[in-house]
Amino acid sequence: MKKIILSFIAALGLMAGVAHASDAGMAWDKAPNRLNDQAALQNGAKLFVNYCLSCHSAAFMRFNRLKDIGLTDQQIKDNLLFTTEKVGETMKSAIDPKQAKEWFGANPPDLTVIARSRAGSNGTGADYLYTFLRTFYRDETKATGWNNLVFPNVGMPHALWQLQGQRHAVFEEKVSHGQTTHAFKEWEVVSPGSMTAQQYDEAIGDLVGYLQWMGEPAQNTRTRLGVWVLAFLAFFTLIAWRLNAAYWKDVK
Repeated sequence: MKKIILSFIAALGLMAGVAHASDAGMAWDKAPNRLNDQAALQNGAKLFVNYCLSCHSAAFMRFNRLKDIGLTDQQIKDNLLFTTEKVGETMKSAIDPKQAKEWFGANPPDLTVIARSRAGSNGTGADYLYTFLRTFYRDETKATGWNNLVFPNVGMPHALWQLQGQRHAVFEEKVSHGQTTHAFKEWEVVSPGSMTAQQYDEAIGDLVGYLQWMGEPAQNTRTRLGVWVLAFLAFFTLIAWRLNAAYWKDVK
């Protein structure tokens, strides 16, 4: 039994070390909360379909679930159905898996629960995505021509570069304990995008908000229901306490 306990503790330590290593790097920016803003979620859904769905699927999400954020079937058909003709279909990417593997070295991951799976010691999965989508830069040494501060040597190109524009990352050398590292210093704009920096940050906030909502569409309902459940339990506890006192007063 002692060996089993020690093995379990060692495994936990190893997992913690791996998690810490995966979170190493630059700090994540705090993502804005869009979960209660239907207009922002709708804009995020439009950005997702226009810029993400061409390569990434959301195979566990159906188009008609977007009615939960205020869209009608007709609005979904007119504005968001590019990969299918049925509102009840799941969000499958248009790219051929064989071509994706040839172009990027691997099939792009499914994004249904991406905002839930990327949480770490630096913040939530939404924080990770918000920072990741805002830190792409031009890198001619890479096959895609792009790199990323949060995910160095990332295999995907910058799908939203036309909105953000193109820029280079300027690094500076730092010496610590005899080792030289390159730390990010500033951005150098190559060409502007169709959005200002503030507009782009707002758009990414909407997109990340949608990805966060898509990971659990019922989370707002769950939160509201939880408040009522806790209120009921508090009221029931009060009744049970007074009833218990009434039962035992004669015994005492």
